[in-house]
Amino acid sequence: MTTNDVRLRPVQDDDLELFLAYEHDPEAVRRSRFTPRPREAFLRHWRDRVLGNPSGRVRTVVVAGEVAGNIVAWWEGERRFTGYWLGRAYWGRGVGSRALALFLREETVRPLFADTFAENTASVRLLEKSGFVRYDDPEHPADEGYVLLVLRDGATGAPAPLRP
Repeated sequence: MTTNDVRLRPVQDDDLELFLAYEHDPEAVRRSRFTPRPREAFLRHWRDRVLGNPSGRVRTVVVAGEVAGNIVAWWEGERRFTGYWLGRAYWGRGVGSRALALFLREETVRPLFADTFAENTASVRLLEKSGFVRYDDPEHPADEGYVLLVLRDGATGAPAPLRP
C-alpha cells in the first residue's frame, strides 16, 4: 500500500452494508466500547441523521478501490466533531492516518473535536499524530472511560508517514 492507495469519496448507498458489518465486528465493538445498532436502526441513522444532515461532511474511505470505512464531521451544539470507523483489515496500516489527513484538508473548521474510548490507544495515537491534543473541559466532562481531544486553529492534521 502506498499513500496514493487511500482516497476519500462521497458515500454511496451500497457502502452502508459494509459500514454495518464493520460496526458489528466484535473486536471493533470491544475497542470502541460502542454498542452496534441493529441493521434497520443503523440504516435509518445513516440515511436520516448522517447523510441527511446538511451541515455534516461524510466520506467513504477507499483503499486500492475497496471500501475501508468512513469518516464524518458534524455539529454537536457549538462544537464540531469528527469520527471515523475502519474495517479491521485496514487497521495498523496507516490507512486511518492518511484518511484523516485527507479529510482535514476538506474539513477546515477549527477547533475540531474528537472523543474516543481511552483504552482504544490506536485511535488516541492516530488523533494525536494528526495534531489533536487532549482537552479537559470541566463544564462538559467526557464520559467516563473516554478522552476528548481537539484540533485547534492553525493545525492542519499533516499526514503521518505510512509504513510500508
